Amino acid sequence: MLTRNNPARLFLKGAVTALAMLGLVSCVETGPTISTSDPVPVALLVPSGSSDSGDAVIAQSLENAARLAIADLEGVKIDLRVYSTAGNAATAQAAAVKAVDEGAKIILGPLHGEAANAAGKAVAGRGINVLSFSNNTGIAGGNVFVLGATFDNTANRLVRFAVSQGKQRILVAHASNVSGQAGSAAINNAIAGTSASNAGTVSYEFSQQGVVNAVSAIKATAEQNQADSIFLTSSTSGALPLISQLLPESGLTADKVQYIGLTRWDIPSQTLALPGVQGGWFARPDSALTQQFQTRYAQAYGGLPHALGGLAYDGVAAIGALVKAGKSNALTTSALTQGAGFQGVNGIFRLRADGSNERGLAVVTIRDKQVVTIDPAPKSFSGGGF
Repeated sequence: MLTRNNPARLFLKGAVTALAMLGLVSCVETGPTISTSDPVPVALLVPSGSSDSGDAVIAQSLENAARLAIADLEGVKIDLRVYSTAGNAATAQAAAVKAVDEGAKIILGPLHGEAANAAGKAVAGRGINVLSFSNNTGIAGGNVFVLGATFDNTANRLVRFAVSQGKQRILVAHASNVSGQAGSAAINNAIAGTSASNAGTVSYEFSQQGVVNAVSAIKATAEQNQADSIFLTSSTSGALPLISQLLPESGLTADKVQYIGLTRWDIPSQTLALPGVQGGWFARPDSALTQQFQTRYAQAYGGLPHALGGLAYDGVAAIGALVKAGKSNALTTSALTQGAGFQGVNGIFRLRADGSNERGLAVVTIRDKQVVTIDPAPKSFSGGGF
C-alpha cells in the first residue's frame, strides 16, 4: 500500500505545482481538448501476445509501472486502458485506432519503433499524440514522441562534459553495424555543437577479428590526429570487453587518452572488474532515483521492474502533471513540449518539438571496480538545455 507522504509522491507533487505556476503556452499544434476535472482516458499499448517471450515481461512491467504512477497522482484521475500490440506494427496500428475510437485522448506506447510509427500514423489525422517507449528518433516527429533514452542525448551530455574538462580532440570508434553507425552519428553531431573537433572516426567489423584488426588503425589515427579522448559506441554485450582491453595494450593507455562510452558500462556489474574500463566515463540516470523506483516497485509487485518499465511511469507522470495544471489543452503538442520538463523515475526529462527527448544524466567513472559520480545529473532544465 502506497503511503500518502512517500518521497516520490511529494517530489511529483512539487513538479506539478511548478508546472501549474508556469502555465501552458496557448499555441497548439496537435492534440485534443479535454476536461481536466474528469477522468482522462489514456491508452497504454504494450507488446503482450508477442511470439517473443521477453515481450511479455516488458509488457507487464510497463503496465505495473503505469499503475504505480497513477497511484502517485493527487487530484488527477487517469482512466488507463491497456491494449495488446503482439509486438508487431499491424496489430499496434489496429490497437491505436481502436483506442481512439473508444475515447483515448493520448497514447502511451508502443514499445518497438515500427509499431510506434504505425500507431502514430494511424491516429495522426485524429489529433492524438503518441508517447512511444521507443528510443528510435527516426520515427519521432509530428504526433509521435520517443520516451526512450537516445544516443543523441547521451552523446551531448558526455561531449559537453568532456569539453568542460579540457578535452578538445575526440576520436570516435564504432562497429560498422546499424547501432554503431547511429552512435557514431550522434557523437559527431554532438562534437559539432561544441568547441571540440573530431580527431577521426574509425569503424570496425562487428566481430572479434574485426575488433582485433581495427586496433592498429585506431591507434595510428589517435596518434596522428593527437586525440585526447576516444569515444566508444560498443556495449558490454558487444565489443566493449575486448576493445577496452586491446586499445590500452596497444599503448593507448588511460594516461594518454580519456576513454568515453556511449553505453552503460555498469551493466552487468561484472564489467566493472575489467581493467580496461577503469577510469572511463559514461552516463547514467540518477542512481538514487532509480533505486527508489525499484524499491517501490518491488514492494508493490514483488519483483524488480524491467529496465524499460520506468518509461511508462514517466509517461503517466508527464500526463498527470499537465492535467494537474488545469488547462484544456494539456495534451497538445505545445503542452507536452513545454520547457520546464517533467520529473521521471530516473530524473528530469522533457520532450522536444522534433519528437525526441532530453534526459538529465549523471557522468560517472569507474574507480577500483566501483562506479563514482563525477558530475551529478541536473535537477532542472535551464535555457536551451544542459
